[in-house]
Amino acid sequence: MYITFLNIYAYIHICNCSIYILVQYLVESGADIKKPNMNGGTCLINSVQSTQLCLYLIEKGADVNAKDIQEKTALHYAIQEHRLETTKLLIKHGANPYVKSRYGDDALRTACIKGANQIFDYLKTHLEYSPERVAEAHELIGSTFLDEHNETRIAILHWRMAYHIRASHTPYLEKQPRVPLRRAYGNAVEFTTLAELDSIATDVDAMRIQSLLICERILGLAHKDTLFRLTFRGASYADSLQLQRCIDLWCLLLEVRVKNCSILHFDTCYAAQTLVRLMIDLYERQMRNRNQQPNELPPENLPRFEDVYGVFRLLTDTIVEAQELLQIRPVYRKQQENFDRILKCIAHLIYLLISTSETFEQKKSVFWAVHTLARANVRSACTSDTLLHLCVSQLNVIKSGYLSDDNDITFVFPNAKVIKLLVDCGMNVNAKNEAKSTPLHVAVQPYNYSNHIILLLLKHGADLDQPNKSDERPYNLIVSNPYNKIPLMKYMNLKCLAATIISKYKIPYSNQIPKMLEDFVKQHEY
Repeated sequence: MYITFLNIYAYIHICNCSIYILVQYLVESGADIKKPNMNGGTCLINSVQSTQLCLYLIEKGADVNAKDIQEKTALHYAIQEHRLETTKLLIKHGANPYVKSRYGDDALRTACIKGANQIFDYLKTHLEYSPERVAEAHELIGSTFLDEHNETRIAILHWRMAYHIRASHTPYLEKQPRVPLRRAYGNAVEFTTLAELDSIATDVDAMRIQSLLICERILGLAHKDTLFRLTFRGASYADSLQLQRCIDLWCLLLEVRVKNCSILHFDTCYAAQTLVRLMIDLYERQMRNRNQQPNELPPENLPRFEDVYGVFRLLTDTIVEAQELLQIRPVYRKQQENFDRILKCIAHLIYLLISTSETFEQKKSVFWAVHTLARANVRSACTSDTLLHLCVSQLNVIKSGYLSDDNDITFVFPNAKVIKLLVDCGMNVNAKNEAKSTPLHVAVQPYNYSNHIILLLLKHGADLDQPNKSDERPYNLIVSNPYNKIPLMKYMNLKCLAATIISKYKIPYSNQIPKMLEDFVKQHEY
């Protein structure tokens, strides 16, 4: 029987299903047990749930230390699935327990992250590790039991054992590296004495912060499990209505995502959307409560200006660099979509900056931050919309949220204050997108129509008579709208009418009018 490159996947699937007799038949028929699948997964990696099958493959020459694209070996996967007997078998046949995955996880660390207690005990008993490494392992697995299983007693037990290991050496084995003080953690530090540990043991919230400190110190802030625990802990705070603590943790999470993945990455985009949507929902809910109960003072104004401003700077500091990356071919659609979602987040953050700024210094900071962004002329990747196009459209929404269902969308646009700030900061009111539509084209659509918004654009120089690719002109759309109350003749001028006539009747004008006017006439062509 001949096994082709294509049906090797069927063979690996059979391994994954632990169908021993079929695997045996295929191997005896000449199947290549060393050929990986598209993710680098070998037959041995896909067989860790069956000790019998693993032994058979090893005896037939399978490489016990072969890695997949995540640089994980079969041993990593056996530990992830809590397969103690498979773990023993692999180590017995030469699997290297010190090999690290792409995230820096070896066998012991993987056991700690996954809470594989039996494998953890086996590894520290039968393999050589330094006392400091064993202490770290106890601290990390204790953190896992707390975060994953809410086992406070087991967590304290492991942390106490770690303390005794550190204290049994002279000098005391210090915890390295030191985690800097972070507002997200309430400026907490790790316990260093039994008295401090006993005090923490009576406060579950303090234990959870200790867990985050331990994860950051041992795994690093950029490790995927550290980031997952930051996400989960923030969500837990949101569930218990400790909303500022949630914002603090998710701001830290977004900072790490932006630094390590860029704003084009899906995880960064999702973190930004979730955080900004949380802030928007909090602010809108607070405004509704104030309107319904005007005499009651709210306990806390959320979100805070400094948090909104910090997130805005995080997303905009690298926005130009990200846009330049999207000019490199080939362009990936997913990255374009992520960029456009980030741009929507930025538009919503401008709304929040205007809404939460109170002092002169805050308002000044907002103006110059938005002014810098306006000068960069950032546009959406898919449709070439400017921020002004986005802020006149009701379709500019953030659908990803934690507190709200995707069907419960908060609409903040069109928004006159945001539009006024953008044009005051120098944004071109007649900029055209890919469809040659100006912001006024978008604003006059029936689902966006607002006399106040349209008047605002017209007062700042929006052209009523510029066509888009479909030869639609804002003037015609406004006139046909039954809610129109705008004195249009006040905003029409002879220059526009002349350019429209030249364009309509295709009158030659090149080198017959001043060069300055040629561009103006071209803008009235479709």
